Amino acid sequence: MSAHMVHVDADAKEAGHAPADGLPHTTFSLAVDRLIKRVGEAASWLWLVLVMVINVQVLMRYVLGRGSIMLEELQWHIYGVGFLLGLSFCIQADRHVRIDVLAERFTPRSRAIIEIIGIVIFLLPFAIAVTLEGAMLAKQAWNLNEVSAAPDGLPYRWVIKSFIAIGFGFVGLAALSRLSRNAALVFRRH
Repeated sequence: MSAHMVHVDADAKEAGHAPADGLPHTTFSLAVDRLIKRVGEAASWLWLVLVMVINVQVLMRYVLGRGSIMLEELQWHIYGVGFLLGLSFCIQADRHVRIDVLAERFTPRSRAIIEIIGIVIFLLPFAIAVTLEGAMLAKQAWNLNEVSAAPDGLPYRWVIKSFIAIGFGFVGLAALSRLSRNAALVFRRH
């Protein structure tokens, strides 16, 4: 193992980023993982806001007898933003779905090679495509000053559409972080 990798792994353990998945950290992965963790922790507060909005909506509907389309739309907007920002956190924390029955039979190096192939062939191209398309949708919504088609709906549709690009941009960063960690395992000197 190179001296640089040992130094980075020691820094990772000090910062509370011990590699639970057995992959060594790189300087790049530490920086990206720190950013994604902060974004994920900030986004977790959205769930509290979502619960509050739902409670207000329920009180308005069943106590006051008045529903609000704006609050209903706000609920799914908050949920969508939380989900989009949480995707990268799942990749960074290695909490995404995989077929562990097969993966546990492979060596760590074989698993890393399979993950590199999956990231390069599937995840990165998908993240890039969705990020670019999401950015174009947000720009179009901005240019058209798009609003909800529902009466009393939310304005500024570009805000929610921009989170498609932002969320998948973070997915791409998380994928690059995982790629660097897997590559460090596969290509390290023994």
